[in-house]
Formats: sequence, structure tokens, C-alpha cells
Amino acid sequence: MPAFTPSDDEQLLLAGCLAQDRAAQYQLYQRYKAAMFSCALRILNDRDLAQDALQEGFVDVFRNLGGFRQQSTLGAWIKAIVVRRALRVLRQEQRMEIYNEARHPEPTVAWHDSLTGEALEKAIGELPAGYRAVFCLIEVEGYLHREVAELLNITEGTSKSQLFHAKKLLQVKLHHLYHA
Repeated sequence: MPAFTPSDDEQLLLAGCLAQDRAAQYQLYQRYKAAMFSCALRILNDRDLAQDALQEGFVDVFRNLGGFRQQSTLGAWIKAIVVRRALRVLRQEQRMEIYNEARHPEPTVAWHDSLTGEALEKAIGELPAGYRAVFCLIEVEGYLHREVAELLNITEGTSKSQLFHAKKLLQVKLHHLYHA
């Protein structure tokens, strides 16, 4: 894969961080913290755990910055680290429970024009952790099933199955929301 060429601004920021310049490290953190926190929060569905994953992820970023090979954007590299950290926190919290669809035989719902981002976010947050992780990684973050399988140490087929069931359960949850 060809190397990605960062902007001059990003090159200076990288050089500063590698030289242990605290101001540069703070600037890098400030540049990426909001997006990375959102990513961790979608996976963990808990603000405190997401904040922990964010902090631990940035410790990993600064510890491994010398190994950044510029094969992607710096933001994509940081996101991969934060995602792995969030998944590690998820496993530590033992939240990767298996969902039993027999407990939720409710009908599904067609998408409504009145569907809000807030309602969808709430429904995603109510998914079992394993479903939520796969759904967010694939549908929100843009990972491939192969990549998700590797990140979660599952098969590609399991990733596809988890995504299918996550979408099905989301429809059930949205049905309840709009027909309650």
C-alpha cells in the first residue's frame, strides 16, 4: 500500500509529538478527541467507559506514534487504536453478551420520515453490546466484515450474522418507539 502524505501542518504536529513536545501532543489530542470519543461511545454506550477508552487510546497513540508508517491518515490510524481500546474495554466489562432473538419476536417497522438521529442513537444504544459493536464498526465507522472479524476475534460469518440481527433488532426497537 502506498504511503499517505500528510499535510505540512500534520507533519509538524507529528514531529513535535515525536520530540515529546507537550504542546504538540495536546494539540493532537484536541484535534481528534471529539471524533474519537464519539466512536468509543457508540461502541461502549457508556460515557465514563468511553472516556476511559479515549484516554487509554491516546496513551497508546503517543506510545506508538514512532511506528506510524503513514499508510493512512493520522486520524484513521488514531481511530483504529481507539476502536481496539474500546473493544478491549467492552470485553473487560464482559458486555459482549449473546443476544437471544427468541426473546424479541415483535414485528419490524418500516423507516419513517420522522425518524430522528436521537431516536436512532437511543435504539442503537439499547442493542446488546456485541450487536452494537458490530453495527457501529460496519455501518457507522465503515469497517469491512473481515476487519471486524479480526478486531473482535470472531469469524466473518459471525460478523455478518451479528450485523443482520442488529439491524433486525433495531427495526423492532424503532417499531416500539413509533407504535408505543
